[in-house]
Amino acid sequence: MAQDAELDLVEISPNASPPVCKIIDYKKFLYEQKKRQKEMKSKAVKVIIKEIRFGPNTDDHDYEFKLKHAQKFIAEGSKIKSYVFFKGRSILFKDKGQILLLKFAQALEEIATVESMPKMEGKRMIMMIAPKKKK
Repeated sequence: MAQDAELDLVEISPNASPPVCKIIDYKKFLYEQKKRQKEMKSKAVKVIIKEIRFGPNTDDHDYEFKLKHAQKFIAEGSKIKSYVFFKGRSILFKDKGQILLLKFAQALEEIATVESMPKMEGKRMIMMIAPKKKK
């Protein structure tokens, strides 16, 4: 039947009993399959991570400036990786860094959730913040 119609006999599901086959144009089938996969890939959600860096002695004005940027990033749907970078002897102020990050998270709690609490990684204290899910 496939040869009479000048088409291909394609096995759709070989594990079924009996196996399922279709008489179709195989090149067109592959093209449409690639097209479907490309469309699904374009609809997939891409997670963007923005970084915001603080020092342990970040001033109030700088903090407010970075907070406004963070609010804008969260409104766009991006995740935020905020961290306090300790240089040289400033590593003595770990508690200041942690307080700063917790204050930052508290300021954003209405529009975002904390994914991971502040933790030290080398000379950085890192905290991840994600936007809240919309209902």
